[in-house]
Amino acid sequence: MDIEQWKTALAEREPTLMDATGRYAVLVPLVEYEGKWNLLYEVRASSLKRQPGEVCFPGGRIEQGETHMECALRETWEELGIPKEEIEVLGPLDFIAHRANFILYPILAKVSQRGFAQMRPSKTEVDTTFLVPLEHLQKTQPLEYEYQLVPHTDENFPYELLRIPRDYQWQIGGENVAVYPWKDYAIWGLTGRITRHVVLRIPK
Repeated sequence: MDIEQWKTALAEREPTLMDATGRYAVLVPLVEYEGKWNLLYEVRASSLKRQPGEVCFPGGRIEQGETHMECALRETWEELGIPKEEIEVLGPLDFIAHRANFILYPILAKVSQRGFAQMRPSKTEVDTTFLVPLEHLQKTQPLEYEYQLVPHTDENFPYELLRIPRDYQWQIGGENVAVYPWKDYAIWGLTGRITRHVVLRIPK
């Protein structure tokens, strides 16, 4: 074993979520509209097989050789038709290590007035878009719900090999679900978590 080869290999890689099955990025777009700052949301097309009709930010899977920001900007162009030249990246928000073994990188950015006016959502991916004033989100306490994540093993799990009893007390996890009602929409799931994260970090 060559220790120097280990050092070189580790120095050249960026640590990520162990055993991750995917890496994703979303753009969290800020838009100034009628004198107020807003977050821009989209509603996923009802024709999509995965999460149809749900509220989200533009984003998707990070492609080979692509950075988080490049992915977020590309997906925003593909989904909303806003060119990257009309987007000012403000910086990365905290990433999410999801229980489904993927990692999500939210990127906060400002969309120019011209970029917003040029927006042309993709009919195959987006049903509609809407704005929510940051002022409203700051004043509105989200609805919060909890649910447990309980480990479940099948009959083939090797308890005897591990020398632990079959009634072993696995550590139970949990999720906090933040829900922001807005007109006919509900902002929840990862989008709700990111929204709450943004609101809590608005400079005073």
